[in-house]
Amino acid sequence: MTRSSPAPQALRPRLPSPLQPVDDGPFARRGVRLVLKRDDLIHPALPGNKWRKLAPNLRAATEAGDRALLTFGGAYSNHLRATAAAGRLLGFDTIGVVRGDELAHAPLNWSLARCAADGMRLHFVDRATYRRKADPGVLAALRDRFGAFRLIPEGGSNSLAVQGCTELGRELRGHADAVAVACGTGGTLAGLAAGLGPGQRALGVPVLKGGSPHFLHETVADLQRAAFGGPRGDWTLAEGFDFGGYARRTPELDAFTEAFEARHGLPVERVYVAKLLFALTALVERGAFPSGSTVVAVVTGTG
Repeated sequence: MTRSSPAPQALRPRLPSPLQPVDDGPFARRGVRLVLKRDDLIHPALPGNKWRKLAPNLRAATEAGDRALLTFGGAYSNHLRATAAAGRLLGFDTIGVVRGDELAHAPLNWSLARCAADGMRLHFVDRATYRRKADPGVLAALRDRFGAFRLIPEGGSNSLAVQGCTELGRELRGHADAVAVACGTGGTLAGLAAGLGPGQRALGVPVLKGGSPHFLHETVADLQRAAFGGPRGDWTLAEGFDFGGYARRTPELDAFTEAFEARHGLPVERVYVAKLLFALTALVERGAFPSGSTVVAVVTGTG
């Protein structure tokens, strides 16, 4: 990788991503307008918040002349797939450190197989080591094994990513009273809230289970401090919609998702977007949004 290598903008992302109004019964009955922000259409290989979070990191890597990217994720990580695709498209070597025993993933599942097909070297570590992925000793061992690399954290959430996600908020100024997004590592919410205008609020729907009730709130606050030097924007979390944890599903969630797809002819991504739409529907039925308001749901992935 050299300084003359193509920057992320050479991939011709579709920005701003389109807005799609949806006439949905529970919202209409409450006098609330629902609009989908179709970030899943930004780029076929790097959809949604993956583009917004990775692009500034890829730009920094290009400018620094870095040749390799190393990042972390689980066996079905959208972030690993997006990083692998970015490496293929822009000429970076990529290394994915995967949580879990390699034997448990032999043969590779469809997600890891896609990463490998895009040229990513997969390195499996046990869960205890994975939990220590930020420790200097663990990172030093990875550098001994793979050589120099630019580190991108799990989920892609760092100060550069947060700054990249502010554009999402800016694109929605004047279009919404509330903007909701599903949350994993919190980086998209941190940037979204910072980019919105006065009188707008951001709502995060956590899809992971674990840690203290305040863990994600503290993580988002820390990311804003790192990116902007302090808090930015009006944001809250709507907890209680994780359905047991990351990638977990229940018959209730599946029934809701299938009904939404049937009503609108729109495939709904199951890990993040299904929980986001379920949460918004439950909240509107509880009267959480005033009649006459517009709520935007950020679609961060494809069905």
